[in-house]
Amino acid sequence: MTSARLPQPVRSPVVGYALVLTAAVLFGLNAGASRIPLRSGTDEATFTTVRITGALLVLVVIALVVDRSALRLPAVRRLPLLIGLGVVGIAGLQGFYNVAINRLPLGIALLLEYTGPVLVVLWVRFARREPVHARMWPALGLTLVGLAVVSQVWSGLVFDGLGVVMALLAAGCFAAYFLLGEDGGVSAEPLHHILWAFAMAAVLMNVVAPVWRADALGADASMLGRLSDLTVPAWLAMGWVVVLGTVTPFFLLLLALRALPATVVSVVAMLEPVVASVVGWGWYAESLTAVQLGGVVLVLVGIVLAQTARRDHPDELPPLT
Repeated sequence: MTSARLPQPVRSPVVGYALVLTAAVLFGLNAGASRIPLRSGTDEATFTTVRITGALLVLVVIALVVDRSALRLPAVRRLPLLIGLGVVGIAGLQGFYNVAINRLPLGIALLLEYTGPVLVVLWVRFARREPVHARMWPALGLTLVGLAVVSQVWSGLVFDGLGVVMALLAAGCFAAYFLLGEDGGVSAEPLHHILWAFAMAAVLMNVVAPVWRADALGADASMLGRLSDLTVPAWLAMGWVVVLGTVTPFFLLLLALRALPATVVSVVAMLEPVVASVVGWGWYAESLTAVQLGGVVLVLVGIVLAQTARRDHPDELPPLT
C-alpha cells in the first residue's frame, strides 16, 4: 500500500496569503499560550524538549499518512545539514525564544527575534560577498534606530537584560535556520528534512532536559494575565503549543510556499510580532508608550526592506517560532 502524497501546489495567490496570515496569527497566539505551561512549574529547557518531541511525534504521524518516504533514513552526506538545522535552527531557536517570551513583553521578544532576516542579508553581503540592493543600508539603520527607541537606551535598558540577550540569540539561530534552509535539497523534500531535523533536536533536548521531567504538566495552571481567574490542565495548553502553535502553522507556511515566493511569505509572516503585541496587550495587559510604538514601526519597516534587499532569493524554509 502506498501512502498519500502532499497536496498539489496551491494555484491561487489569495489562498497562499490566507495560509500565511493564518499561520502568523497562530504563531502569535502561541507566544501567549506558551506562558501557561512555562509559568506553571515547567522550566524553559523541559518546555522546549516537550514542544520539540511532541512536534516530532505529530510529524511522524503526518508522514505516515501523507508521505512515508519522509521516514526513510537520511543520506550520510545530509547529516551535517540536518544536525545544523536541528541543533541550531530548531533546538537553539526554540530554547532561546522560550526564555525570551517568558521574560519580555511578547511583541518585543518576537520583534527582536525577527531581526534574524537582517542578519541573513549582512551575512550574505560580507561573508558570501554577494551583492545586495542599496536599500539594505537604510533598512539596517531603521532597524537599529527602532530597537534603540523601543528599548529606550537613553534611559538605560527598560527590559530584562537576560531576556534581551536570549531574544538576540534566537535571532542568530533564526538567521542560521534560513541560511541552512537555502540548501536545494531541503526545499525539494521539506517534510523529510524537517522531520529528521526535529529528530536531531529532540535527541539533543532529551539529553539536556529529558521529557519525563515535565511532571508539572499534570497539574492545573492559571491562564494568567486578564484570565488569571481561569485554570486549564497544563498539558492541554502544552498540546495547543505543539499542535496549533508549532506543527499546524508550520505546514500552512509550507503550503503557502507552493503559491507564493519565499520572500513574500517571509515578509507577510512579519505579522507574527504584531499579533504577539496584540496578545500581550489584550491578554497580559502589556503596553508600550507612543514613542516605543514608533520604534516598533521603524523596526518592522527595516526588516521588510532587508527581506527584499537580496538580489537573488533561493527557496527558504518558512519561519518556525
